[in-house]
Amino acid sequence: PRESWPRKEGLTWSLFSIGRANAFTINCSGFDQYGVNPAVLQAIFDQKDFRPFINYSIPTHVNISFTLSAILEVNVQLQLLTSFLWVKMIWNNPFISWNPKECGNINKFAVTAENLWLPDIFIVESTDVDQIPEGLSAYMTHEGDIVYNKPARITSVCSLDIFYFPFDQQNCTLTFSSFIYTAETMSLGMDREVWEIVDTSRDIVFRQGEWELLGISKATLKTFVGSRLFDRIAFFLAIRRRPSLYVINLLVPSSFLIAIDALSFYLPAENENRAPFKITLLLGYNVFLLRMSDLLPASGTPLISVYFALCLSLMVVSLLETIFITHLLHLATTQPPPMPRWLHSLLLYCTGSRRCYPTAPQKENKGLGLTPSHLPGLKEPRELVGKEPGPREAKRNGGSELTRAQLTDLWMEFGCRMDTFLFRLYLLFLASSVITVIVLWNT
Repeated sequence: PRESWPRKEGLTWSLFSIGRANAFTINCSGFDQYGVNPAVLQAIFDQKDFRPFINYSIPTHVNISFTLSAILEVNVQLQLLTSFLWVKMIWNNPFISWNPKECGNINKFAVTAENLWLPDIFIVESTDVDQIPEGLSAYMTHEGDIVYNKPARITSVCSLDIFYFPFDQQNCTLTFSSFIYTAETMSLGMDREVWEIVDTSRDIVFRQGEWELLGISKATLKTFVGSRLFDRIAFFLAIRRRPSLYVINLLVPSSFLIAIDALSFYLPAENENRAPFKITLLLGYNVFLLRMSDLLPASGTPLISVYFALCLSLMVVSLLETIFITHLLHLATTQPPPMPRWLHSLLLYCTGSRRCYPTAPQKENKGLGLTPSHLPGLKEPRELVGKEPGPREAKRNGGSELTRAQLTDLWMEFGCRMDTFLFRLYLLFLASSVITVIVLWNT
């Protein structure tokens, strides 16, 4: 069919060759019916191994842009970011030109990319060999511009900081550079403005995945590799993790368990079910941490791990305090131990006229004792308060004239103050945790 093409109007191609320029003319009649004559394009295809230039001192200018389609994986342990990009490159071949009016108003057509010279642009931080799919095409315009789009799955090195996990924000760099062409032979520029790249990428990334794109900035660099100077463009990607999954599966259950443990302080200290209840909560919290360990980063020490450690520590301290108070109450009902003078003074200073256990005043014990109903098995205070302590007992009590009933009351007051202090510590911890989560989520 090519021999039957009418020869009326022509398409002129200026081709660079060693020492001369050649001109080729093809018939443009029937351009929209038969397509371009491959025989004419073969002269262009034969030059694909060489950078197209008329003057060697003029570098080939390549405009670059990309669209971030997906953030596939962020590997904290290996410090790698895996993303999927659509990379677009535009450059000019000075030996390609035609008049669209003479060729059926055809301004551009597609050519198999493997038949053209392609700039060797790569990403400096990439750890994988760029595997380009076969059969990709590029557009050639009537002014000689080549528009080439290619997909790329990039695994790049990125310095990841997970301290604020799951509210962490990461900053990674993608640097585009030529592998062999120095700044004297190839210069890099932008095909689109950065805000256009950000808007297009954000619309795509926003609808999928664990990460969202915050922004992209760029910097044009001149970098020496040995004695050779390369032109580079660095794009700085700011991404942020969507924390909803981790808040619902990690923070909320943990907060519920620690809140229930805090409410257990409303159980009377002498209640025999208080310690088993706290042990059950502690075991449940350990099972929760084991089941949720897959959601935590495999390396590093994020803030959430510190939070879990503090929660576990508080629950252990709470259990130990319950055991201690139970033991103290048992001693108070049998043989109250002597109270050190400094602890007695501190207790009186802290309590003043306030009492943990409000009791009706008695004649024998004015405001210093508890009613017998508070301590199972405790003898009637009337039997003890009226007795004067002997010299040996007074010496054991630090030299103060404290009766057995008064010692019992003081130790009970001490246990109550310990409960109150730990309960307020729980409340402070929960309030701080909630405020921290809100601040980190909003910032």
